[in-house]
Amino acid sequence: MTAVAPDTARASRKVSKPADDEALRDVALNAADRLFYARGIQAVGMDELRGASGISLKRLYRLFPSKDAIVEQVLLNRHRVWTEGVAAAVAGEEEPRERLLAIYDFLADWFAEDGFRGCAFINSFGELGGFSPRVAEIVRSHKKDFQGYVANLVSEAGAPPTLAPQLSILAEGAQTTAAISGSAEPAVQARAAAEILINAALKP
Repeated sequence: MTAVAPDTARASRKVSKPADDEALRDVALNAADRLFYARGIQAVGMDELRGASGISLKRLYRLFPSKDAIVEQVLLNRHRVWTEGVAAAVAGEEEPRERLLAIYDFLADWFAEDGFRGCAFINSFGELGGFSPRVAEIVRSHKKDFQGYVANLVSEAGAPPTLAPQLSILAEGAQTTAAISGSAEPAVQARAAAEILINAALKP
């Protein structure tokens, strides 16, 4: 084996690692998100996060003051990804009725993904909501934002406001049921129930 000169090895290591704190933050958050979602937040320690991210503990604590700060940012990133995903699915439909049903099509695709373990917000609230006010606040804000989004779609469809919480509850229930059953079928069932509610609400 040909020896690598020390200067060359150091240069190689520098190229292979993100050079700035923002890139390192992304690496750490992606690793944390994978671990938290797969195993639960409390089961994952900073040492494990160090190993998964390849970032030293000293650097991790320089990027984030605490594990709580990492949890918070992971959830905020999840909120952004969820919001963008639902919006993209809805944007693919033109008819108001179909735009509402697109929410459940989005859920069906998500439930069918490898490694699906339910809603990260519900999971986080179950783990930490009782003693972490910040986690509880983020989870409630996320759910409220989704309910508001559904309410806007209902309004655009010309349906009564009472339809919005009914459709939101169907989506929330589908997430929990799919996580427990390990099946994407709850999204199909929720869509069928939503269609009945929408048809009744829009009936002349």
